[in-house]
Amino acid sequence: MKETSRNPIENISRRDFMNGMFSAGALVIAARVLPASAWAQLADASATRAVGSALSPSIYLGVETDGTVFIVTHRSEMGTGIRTALPAVAADELDADWDRVRIEQGIGDPAYGDQNTDGSRSIRDFYQAFRVAGASAREMLIRAAAAEWNVPAPECRAELHEIVHSSSGRRAGYGALAEAAGRLDVPDPSTLEFKPAAEWRYVGRDHSIYDLPGIVTGTAVFGMDAELDDMVYASIEHPPVLGGTVRSLDDSEALEVPGVQRTVPLPPFTPPYGFQPLGGVAVIADNTWAAFQGRGRLNIDWDDGPNAGYDSDRFRQQLMDTARQTGRVVRDHGDVDQEFDRGGTILEAMYYMPHHAHAPMEPPAAVADIRGGRAYVWAPTQNPQAVQDTVAAALGIDAADVVCNVTLLGGGFGRKSKPDYCAEAALLARELGRPVKVVWSREDDVRFDYYHTVSAVYQRARVDAAGRPTAWLSRSVFPPIAATFIPDEQYGMTFEHDFGLNDLPYDIPNIRAENGPAPAHVRIGWFRAVTNNFHVFAASSFADEMAHAAGRDPLEFLLDMIGPGQIVDLPSQGVAYENYGAPLDRYPVDTRRLRNVLEIAGERAEWGSRQPGNGWGVGIAAHRSFNTYVASVVEVEVDGNQVHVPRVHQVVDAGVIVSPDRVRAQFEGASVMAVGLVRTGAITAANGRIQQSNFTDFQVARMADAPVETLVHLVDSTELPTGVGEPGVPPVIAAFANAIYSATGTRVRELPLSRYGLA
Repeated sequence: MKETSRNPIENISRRDFMNGMFSAGALVIAARVLPASAWAQLADASATRAVGSALSPSIYLGVETDGTVFIVTHRSEMGTGIRTALPAVAADELDADWDRVRIEQGIGDPAYGDQNTDGSRSIRDFYQAFRVAGASAREMLIRAAAAEWNVPAPECRAELHEIVHSSSGRRAGYGALAEAAGRLDVPDPSTLEFKPAAEWRYVGRDHSIYDLPGIVTGTAVFGMDAELDDMVYASIEHPPVLGGTVRSLDDSEALEVPGVQRTVPLPPFTPPYGFQPLGGVAVIADNTWAAFQGRGRLNIDWDDGPNAGYDSDRFRQQLMDTARQTGRVVRDHGDVDQEFDRGGTILEAMYYMPHHAHAPMEPPAAVADIRGGRAYVWAPTQNPQAVQDTVAAALGIDAADVVCNVTLLGGGFGRKSKPDYCAEAALLARELGRPVKVVWSREDDVRFDYYHTVSAVYQRARVDAAGRPTAWLSRSVFPPIAATFIPDEQYGMTFEHDFGLNDLPYDIPNIRAENGPAPAHVRIGWFRAVTNNFHVFAASSFADEMAHAAGRDPLEFLLDMIGPGQIVDLPSQGVAYENYGAPLDRYPVDTRRLRNVLEIAGERAEWGSRQPGNGWGVGIAAHRSFNTYVASVVEVEVDGNQVHVPRVHQVVDAGVIVSPDRVRAQFEGASVMAVGLVRTGAITAANGRIQQSNFTDFQVARMADAPVETLVHLVDSTELPTGVGEPGVPPVIAAFANAIYSATGTRVRELPLSRYGLA
């Protein structure tokens, strides 16, 4: 990477790390969490000192002979603070001086295990692995010091980057002991003693993120900052309709733009589209500005293909019609049909949520260079291993011959786990024989996204005299993420059902969930909180409707439906529940915790102390997602058609909290994002073309739109840590819609609010 005034992110390969550390005589800990059989297949496994753990990837911690502790992280930093949080766990167990910790970014490499930074899994999946790595290093340093001083190891302890002999007061720094400690056997993890919470230095305490100095001074390297010598710039005119192709091209005017060198056609994708480039025509230039200007002067006649007739308004009605028909059963508890046949009071409602674009602060960008049969990529990616696989497939080479260097990400929300833009850069670099930087404009980002899917969710319930449901049917219809990978697939994958459809948390004797078919006419991808967003909007809004229909307080009604709380055994109810990839025995569906966050939210928001009226209202919702329990209370003020959000309360039970400040920031950001989606978020299509192009017509929440205040309460817990990046969005969406009803009597069943004349 070209040296500039910026501080580069050092990307380090696993082999380089091991070679460098052993040559320096350093103590190296590899926290092995792959199965032994998989570990044995690694080419350099014999060089690795490993300890076992229950989680999936391997993370490395090293102590250099000068005392520097460095940690290689394999997850991507996109504003969550994960490049700080995971190393802080290891540093805490090691009792390291944070000022002497250096963090390195791992390149894409299957040896690290799963590197896909999405699904709110980084802390959940790697917390224990980092604890084991830090505690193992601490134990080995203690044993090395004890041997040097000829004293029993239990008489020694770690104390801020030193080993201390308790009775004599002798001290030795980590650097002085590193070489001797490196010759010792790694302790069995079952023998390790972890620090009690009372002795934690970093975990559970606020501290600045590692990358903050570079970010605030402008020296941090994001994807848009990557540069190589002899690099050219590319901007790509994509087919305006998914699956479209170039019928004819006239690039004569584009080539007249100063700085434009040439144009390069890109081949269309072969279904399924997966992460393949969309095709189109690339304009190659000396700089981004020239590439953009030249692209604007291309004359292309498009064959729009099979999706040319996609109209989102007509499709909305199609989804709703399908949602009224029987679908595939994905949960069947009790006998819903028999209960409905009893008659009585039946309530029903239909809820609709449009497509949304990710629209991260930094649009996609990537640099690629092809040398010696290998592809080198620099990219702001959430999933460097997907970059390896996608680029390898595009070029027809082995994934092992793709080196993906990970920069900082200017946001992601799931978009940057899909590396089509990296494949574009690689294809152009091969064609041109020189490094290429592909830059997407904001318009590209909005028009050619992997959209959060559009949905219609039908709810039907039979209620008793107290308004409590005795039978509840949920039927969800949406173009599935499965269509990304399976041609013409119209039904959701299991995890799409699990996110708020299968796992209705209420103590109801008869529950059925169904999924209906819907074709995809645009690219569909995972988006922050994924299908939880519309499933929770529908279920929590319907619960609020039931409460009001019965003349009951919504909070009291929710608590009544939950009951005292229990462990919900979804598999016994016929649900193939994937539980966000976590084992159910360790991360059960525990409605006692859901009840607890609801009760705390009521207390914090002083629920019931003020009656709705005069344009003021309040709404509440709660949900378990990504193994985390969240209750949200949203206050609104409606003046004419103007909606203001003075306050949002978020109560979060995410088990052990590693970085409280970062967790609060995630839930503050989730509140802003959710409010923006409810107010103005909508991607629409006509004649197959996306009608939005920038923040002028796909509006995120402006300062005047966002909550004035978001109050985040973190539940003190000793439970296993869970996810925090995504679970704050769904309950705010539902609580906001419920608050509009509380303030105005208008029931919001379709988003955004502009459908109701509200702004």
